[in-house]
Amino acid sequence: MLQVNVELQERRYPITIGAGLLSQVESYQPLKAGDRVMIVSNPTVAEHYLATVRQTLETLGCVVDEVLIPDGEAYKTLDSLNLIFSALLAKNHNRDSTLIALGGGVIGDVAGFAAAAYQRGIPFIQIPTTLLAQVDSSVGGKTAVNHALGKNMIGAFYQPISVIVDTNTLHTLAKREVSAGLAEVIKYGAIFDLPFFEWLEEHIDALIRLEQDALEYCIQRCCQLKADVVARDETEKGDRALLNLGHTFGHAIEAHLGYGRWLHGEAVAVGMLEAAALSEILGDLDAKDVARLEKLIARANLPTISPDGMLPEAYLPYMWRDKKVLGGKLRLILLKELGKAYVYSQGKEEQVLEAIARFTQQ
Repeated sequence: MLQVNVELQERRYPITIGAGLLSQVESYQPLKAGDRVMIVSNPTVAEHYLATVRQTLETLGCVVDEVLIPDGEAYKTLDSLNLIFSALLAKNHNRDSTLIALGGGVIGDVAGFAAAAYQRGIPFIQIPTTLLAQVDSSVGGKTAVNHALGKNMIGAFYQPISVIVDTNTLHTLAKREVSAGLAEVIKYGAIFDLPFFEWLEEHIDALIRLEQDALEYCIQRCCQLKADVVARDETEKGDRALLNLGHTFGHAIEAHLGYGRWLHGEAVAVGMLEAAALSEILGDLDAKDVARLEKLIARANLPTISPDGMLPEAYLPYMWRDKKVLGGKLRLILLKELGKAYVYSQGKEEQVLEAIARFTQQ
């Protein structure tokens, strides 16, 4: 079992990583006998893991309720948020209750936002069951729902009290979901850590095969990188923005197609390549490094070109509505080199379109 601590100004919380944690009472600290808990999940995840989590919590002495919301990015909405609020109210939960997010990034984001808003804030625990959620979305306190005009536009920064990463949950994931998680893994190497990027080039096949040692090291490294950034910049006023490499492009893909058509990691994979292409156009990133990034993304069984029929001009309306637009300027995360990212806010639309065109179907 491994542990990473997220150190905030006023408190800290643990990320615990290992196999079989869902059935271990010790995993659920600081919960104790008599505590009331509401588990938020979806039918797909619940079929595999809800009974185990409930049984372990009841062994601990907790009083457990549950609510399921529909599965998929298309349900990351205010309607799903309201389902959680209704369940909490119907069961008379109060500020002493704890919400548990059992699922992937959608569940974590929606349940976290519900915890932030219910009675102005109740504790919550993240139990991420996808690789993408384990290495990225469950850590750092970003919670939100989507709007038809933009992804994650309605939300709050709200930190969990702990994150429980049980690597056994990855063995029930579809291969496509594993690959989607690897997009965020590759991102960490590209923006912060060239040695980790090089490690991924050597071990990407082991990760696809879900080999335990490779998984634990990978998840721990990603969580540590993110924890370090969150400790410096909890509400994304500075360095934390670097975690969004490829996301402005990727969010445009998701919104254009309709949420859920492409997985988030798939859209981010193409977005990272478009950001890398823009970095090359601006004279920062060497062409061989763009090719190196493209090769690793392809080896992770991720897409490397825009969705069929999505022309470069289709990106722009969504990109201009992105949360990272400030002062009328489109801010993008680009690469000086592999392992070194920066915020760029002087981009010209024609350069952005040229970069997108390099990874657009002809």
